[in-house]
Parts: sequence; structure tokens; C-alpha cells
Amino acid sequence: MNKTILTLLAVVVLFNCSTAQKATEIKDIDKAQVKASMIKALEWQEAHPIFALAPTDWTAGAYYVGVARAHKATKNMMYMAALKNQAYWNNWETYKRLHHADDVAISYSYIYIDRNEKRKNFVDLGPTKKFLDAHLYEDDNWKSGKNAGKEGKDILWWWCDALFMAPPVLNLYAKHTEQPKYLDEMHKFYMQTYNKLYDEEEQLFARDMRFVWEGNDNPTKEPNGKKVFWSRGNGWVIAGLALILDDMPEDYEHRPFYEKLYKEIAEKMLEIQPEDGLWRTSLLCPEAYNHGEVSGSGFHTFALAWGINNGLVDKKHAPAVKKAWNAIAKCQHEDGRVGWVQNIGAFPEPASADSWQNFGTGAFLMAGSEILKLE
Repeated sequence: MNKTILTLLAVVVLFNCSTAQKATEIKDIDKAQVKASMIKALEWQEAHPIFALAPTDWTAGAYYVGVARAHKATKNMMYMAALKNQAYWNNWETYKRLHHADDVAISYSYIYIDRNEKRKNFVDLGPTKKFLDAHLYEDDNWKSGKNAGKEGKDILWWWCDALFMAPPVLNLYAKHTEQPKYLDEMHKFYMQTYNKLYDEEEQLFARDMRFVWEGNDNPTKEPNGKKVFWSRGNGWVIAGLALILDDMPEDYEHRPFYEKLYKEIAEKMLEIQPEDGLWRTSLLCPEAYNHGEVSGSGFHTFALAWGINNGLVDKKHAPAVKKAWNAIAKCQHEDGRVGWVQNIGAFPEPASADSWQNFGTGAFLMAGSEILKLE
């Protein structure tokens, strides 16, 4: 009997998500249901911890950015409890690779706690400062260009994912500590990545130099002959831009650059959004894996909804964003698990109803946090 029930539930979840990837109807957002689905996602993820390298790695960092944004939107103390618990047990540490942007993503949650927790001396940002100072000011093999390889590892942030991992932390740390030097350093290294990986014609970022055509003797192509642009990779970028702009001073001299870049990518994401609302893992060759993928779609949805809520995207696009959320929500299992998440990778690959990762849950929570604010 139990096995029969579980089988039926699995079929219902798969049917719902498959239906979401075919349906085109745009439904109004039930905000109470959004909040409920977000809490279910949090509860499931907290009960099923997972990481790639350590509890302080980038996967947890991205997940807890989602938890922080969910708390910011709802003020539900369940989110703050999760944030404080992980930070306490992590002893407020980053991961150990001080020159790798991935390993400071977790600090976004620490800084967020310090800005919102009233108890004095609860948060220890010492490890975060140690990381940021080493990351920005120490020499390393990437900055020196000694080991570029095919990926082009001759700048600090040589892969586009890095633009989600470190820049929002630096930006928020500069704001929190009132030390603009960290923001200026962020901009310096951000421009290196932009100049190397941004394709102005396509308004998208290559994941790394393997996928850049100009100056590449053997550029990687999709089966349809187009350039390879990874959905989650560009999701990292546009979601990171939304986070940066959310905390960047309005009068910061380089803010117009970030607003312009955000608008360009947002325009492209809306232009290429599939009819069912979910972006495919390969943005310009959607037929390669012709099903929606939730982590990239979650980041895109967060960023686009944030843009509407903050006046950088026209409100006429709200139906497209709502359609994306409704499709994402149907990919959540009955128990709260978020499915259809591409596994850890660096280029377009398939997903399935049963593939999940904590950063996918983070993207889900981020998307929900801004969907709640849509009129």
C-alpha cells in the first residue's frame, strides 16, 4: 500500500512538471502558496544536506543566499534560524581556497545575518575579511597568468559563475563596513571578466574561454552551429547583477555600467524564453536538451522579477516572469524537494525530475522571494 502511494505521488510530480514544460497558460500568483512552497523547499533541504567539497563551499553559499533573500522578503524566522545555525556550526569560516571566488560565497549569508541580527558580537566576520584581503591583494597563479590553459585562467575571475560568488559579497561587505575600497576592487576584477567573456552581439556570457569564438582556434559549438551559452552560467551572472545592484550605492560612479549590463542580459533572457516559461540548459540550442531546467530558470526568474520590482524591467514583462515561476513551482516534489536541477557542471547538460542540488533550492527561494513582491 505504501509503495503504491509513493509511486502515485512520484507520477503526479513528474506529470505536473512535464505539464509545466508544455503549458503556456499564465496564471495569477497565489502568494500564500508561494510562501508555503518556499518553506517546504527550505525544510526539505535542511533535512537533506549536500555539498560538493564542504559545508562552506559554493553550493552551500548559493543555497544560503536564497535563504537570506527569502528571509528578507518574508521575515519568517525559520529562514533566519537556518542561516544562524549553519553559520554557527561553520564557525563563520569560508572555504579554504583564498584565491578562488567560489569559496567566499558563503559569506553573503554571514554578512546578511550581521545586518539583521540584533545580538551584539554574535557574528564573526574575521574569516570573511581575511579571505577578501587575500583574494584581492595577494598574488596568485591566475592573476599572474602562469597557467591559463584552454579555460583562460589568466585573470582572477576567469569563469562567469564567479560573478555570482564573490562580487555580491564584496559589494555587501563594502556597504556593511563602510569601506568603499572593496567595491572599487570588485569593479576592477569584474571588468576583467566582462572584457574577456561577455559577447556583446549575443548579450550573454561565455562560461570560460573554451566557449569564446573570437581569438579561439578551436571554438566549441552547439550541434546547430551556434555558440554555447549555458543557462545556469548566465543565471549566475544576472542573479549576481541583481544582488549587486540591490546593495550598490545609487551614486556609485560605475553603477550605470552594471545597470546597462543587467538590462542587456534581461532583454536577451526575455527574448529567448521558451513558450512554457522554463529556459533550457543550452540557451541558443534549446533542442539539445529539450526540457526546462530549474536552477538556471530560478536565477533568471529572480533577476527578472527583481528588475520589475526595481524599475529596470518594464512591467509589461510580468506575465512572462509569472509564467516562469508557475513552471518552476510545478517542478517541486510533494515533499518539498526541487527537481529538474542540472548537476554540478560547467556547460549545458541534461536534468531530470529527480535531479536536485542545494543551489537549485537556493535559486528556487531567490525566485520566490521576488515573485512575492510582484504586483
